[in-house]
Amino acid sequence: MKYKRILLKLSGESLAGKQGNGIDTKRLSAYARQIKEIASAGVEIGIVIGGGNIFRGLQGASKGFDRVKGDQMGMLATVINSLALSSALEAAGQPARVLTAIDMHPIGEHYSKWRAIEAMKQGKVAIMSCGTGNPFFTTDTGSALRAVEIEAEVMLKGTRVDGVYTADPEKDASAVKFDEITYDEVLSRGLKVMDLTATALCKENGMPIYVFNMDVEGNLARMMAGEPIGTLVHP
Repeated sequence: MKYKRILLKLSGESLAGKQGNGIDTKRLSAYARQIKEIASAGVEIGIVIGGGNIFRGLQGASKGFDRVKGDQMGMLATVINSLALSSALEAAGQPARVLTAIDMHPIGEHYSKWRAIEAMKQGKVAIMSCGTGNPFFTTDTGSALRAVEIEAEVMLKGTRVDGVYTADPEKDASAVKFDEITYDEVLSRGLKVMDLTATALCKENGMPIYVFNMDVEGNLARMMAGEPIGTLVHP
């Protein structure tokens, strides 16, 4: 495997599958199989999941919710997704541990870098929920922060597209895919790989990001084997 320790960022929307919201159990099981495959090869795995399939704080704020409470609702959505993924992993025979940035015993252990690393070294998948635990920060920023904290070698962003393009390939047929691109170029081109805070955090800490299509089963193992199936964002 190309990397020994990774941080995998999954979007909440991806868990919804074709139904558009909630949790698609088939998609969840497919993710669990892919994650177990590389964990069985000795890769230490940390995971951060968004909550957009259940509730998104910004959308709530636009409809009249207090922004802080809306973001807190979004944090709870990430806990639901994290519990669902941990259950799917354990059903597949892969041990997992849910950690929460906000104290939620007995739902999950309160997050610390050392608890996450301890779990990974024990062969468990460390699923880190609630983002950063603070409002006004996205789960992209939360995943960038956790990747740096747990000393991951790379942050993998599993999406429904196969990399970073010059424009949205779902809207622009002429969009061209990058095999690799620098943080500075992402920022100067205004490409929406992640939000600005997350991108800046990765840039400042030299954390590479690999964007790939996680919805194609087997792609996670292919990427870890070194196949060029996505886009590398680097310093």
